Amino acid sequence: MPSHNRSAVPALCLSLLFTSTFSVQAADAPAPAAEKPAERQPLVERSQEESAALERQIPRGEQQQLQAGSESFLALWKPANSAEPEGVVIIVPGAGETADWPQAVAPLRSKLPDANWGTLSLSLPDVNLDTLPPRVIESPKAAVDTSSKDGSTAAKPIEQAASAEAEGTDPAVVPGADEQDKTDAKRIFDRIDAAVAFAQAQSARSVVLLGHGTGAWWAARYLSEKQPAQVQKLVMVAGKTPPARQPDLLQLAPALKLPTADVFYQDSAAASKNALARSQAAKRAKNEGYKQVSLKTLPGNSAAEQEQLYRRVRGWLSPQGSAD
Repeated sequence: MPSHNRSAVPALCLSLLFTSTFSVQAADAPAPAAEKPAERQPLVERSQEESAALERQIPRGEQQQLQAGSESFLALWKPANSAEPEGVVIIVPGAGETADWPQAVAPLRSKLPDANWGTLSLSLPDVNLDTLPPRVIESPKAAVDTSSKDGSTAAKPIEQAASAEAEGTDPAVVPGADEQDKTDAKRIFDRIDAAVAFAQAQSARSVVLLGHGTGAWWAARYLSEKQPAQVQKLVMVAGKTPPARQPDLLQLAPALKLPTADVFYQDSAAASKNALARSQAAKRAKNEGYKQVSLKTLPGNSAAEQEQLYRRVRGWLSPQGSAD
């Protein structure tokens, strides 16, 4: 073998060895660590944002931070303009409303102190039951026979869509609905508990729950489930049952064992029909403490409409002191 070929062989071997060693080291080298995704901060509840806005707008002397379980919340307090107040009215706003909502809530919390009643208006937490995604499950009809004429077992797209739509409207098939309802109820009940304790700390002779819209349903459910001896009366203003909640206000309100004023607006055919059903249920239950108050809406004259509501509520709370 020529001498130049002999010198080339060790060089070639050395080159292959170096390349092989480099490849093994590269394979053994740890892969660069993937960047850890930034943790998402929990979204601030809409109700918290609205409470923060109220804290900037409402005089600080009216603000109370109350403790409900592990969370604090804003309540708006106005003592009675009297040396001998009759008690405290705890106001429970409806869905999407604040503790100073312009319909019913703010007018009543501001005016009732002139009728010898202190008022405590609550901020409620966001409730999440109605935002849970529907669970699409196979309907019993589809489960019996999903085969088509060509022998395939796949359900037809139109049938699947119809089944999904039908199942999605049934609260019974929403996963976690019962648990979410209990969570929502506990948070709201804890706030009402805190409000009742605050009223008692003011040496209130009488405590009244007043709910507006869906707040009336929550107040009635609270009284039905907890039956607190500290609360003597209930006022429901334009009460309605929240979607996907049970039992209905028709079942709750007439069965309560304390004086109840059911204030409704007779201009609405649906409201009048529901009010009539509640009145009939109260009669069947021999609930003599249940009273209905019908009002008329006054389009274009909100101030007069709110004054009308205040006068009727005041007259029911303190009948001896009202000429209305």
